[in-house]
Amino acid sequence: MSRERTRRVRSRRTWRGIAGVAAGAVLVGGGFVAANAATTTGAAKKAGVHYPVDKKAGGVAAVVSAANAFLNTLDSDQQAETVLDFSQANATAWSNLPCGASCRPGIQTGSLSDEQLAALKNVLKVALGTGKDTGYEHVLQTLLADDQLASAESSGSGPSAPSDSTSSDPSATASTSADPSATASADPSSTATDAPTGTPPSGAPGGGAGGGYGSGIYFLAFLGTPSADGTWQLHFGGHHLAVNITYKDGKVSGASPFFTGVEPTSWTADDGTTYEPLANFRDGLLKLTSSLSTEQLAKAKLSESFSDVLLGPGEDGQFPETKEGIKASSLSPKQKKLVLEAIHPWIADVDDATAKQLTKTYARELDQTFVSYSGGTGLDTQGDYVRIDGPSVWIEFVCQNGFVYQDKVHYHTVYRDHTRDYGSEFSFS
Repeated sequence: MSRERTRRVRSRRTWRGIAGVAAGAVLVGGGFVAANAATTTGAAKKAGVHYPVDKKAGGVAAVVSAANAFLNTLDSDQQAETVLDFSQANATAWSNLPCGASCRPGIQTGSLSDEQLAALKNVLKVALGTGKDTGYEHVLQTLLADDQLASAESSGSGPSAPSDSTSSDPSATASTSADPSATASADPSSTATDAPTGTPPSGAPGGGAGGGYGSGIYFLAFLGTPSADGTWQLHFGGHHLAVNITYKDGKVSGASPFFTGVEPTSWTADDGTTYEPLANFRDGLLKLTSSLSTEQLAKAKLSESFSDVLLGPGEDGQFPETKEGIKASSLSPKQKKLVLEAIHPWIADVDDATAKQLTKTYARELDQTFVSYSGGTGLDTQGDYVRIDGPSVWIEFVCQNGFVYQDKVHYHTVYRDHTRDYGSEFSFS
């Protein structure tokens, strides 16, 4: 069997492993992509720094233990690639673009062995939770979507582009937060690749000259050394995903910025499983906006139109000075409950204790929180946009025309916190 053929078979095998986890099955070993199965834990321990592991730890200490277990599978060069300074430059270097290593720090999933990938997934599992609608499940489904996108693009099996050129997203060539599957992009490395599904482009790890889609082109970094009493950040992302969780003195001090998107918005796998990674995010907003009366909708309507989120990558601290829309204090008790329920999916993408604390905070601030929208409220058409903006919470959800599936919309959404982004470690004024 040729090396290329082996790569393809291995990629499909690990794809089924991810699908099993996302559907609730148990996975033993496996990973996102197995591009370098020759690396062994023993060799890595000899070549790198040994990090202490506490298998009985709980809370943040359990995240630290999982992080150290992952680091112990890496050699010294890989460890140096993964553990970086917790600087503003590193913390803010996230993107929704499929642009390889040029727009995000850390070690690439496509460069890791099965064993290393299993340890990396355990970090995410411990940090994000393993129950239904938790961050871990959502991350796995986002990676599945990116493999689906890579497969459709490389095979040309995605729907044909409409002949009307006005159907393309006008922000695609002008904004670094738009998805450029075309060559017109602010980042020259963000053009799509024809690599097999799930395999990194040539030159991995690092994204090579191509970039593109697929679960092998995601990056994990620890900004600062993981510890139960220090300050550091778990930084994981790739196309349509940016997870930024900041830890300080044994607690989560910030679970944002959190960017997530998906194309296609739904699909059915070969085993018959249907996936909709952002369905619960979308549906909570639909329940909220559909509860508004004609008069309330008029108050919530924004005068601006949106082709993407306002506070995407590179827009740190750029919250509008004036809140717009309808104030939650004017809503009925049932509608106020719908606001909190709509917020929940974004803050569920972190550990349960932190999610509960954030829920309490946002509930206390609910009367000073605003709900607004632009375009339509169906969240099924280019430019449909919903925002929730409070003293702390900031959520945006927008529909864009697809880039590979061009006859369908795809979603971008971002969760930020006015005071807790990056654990409040940086000033953007």
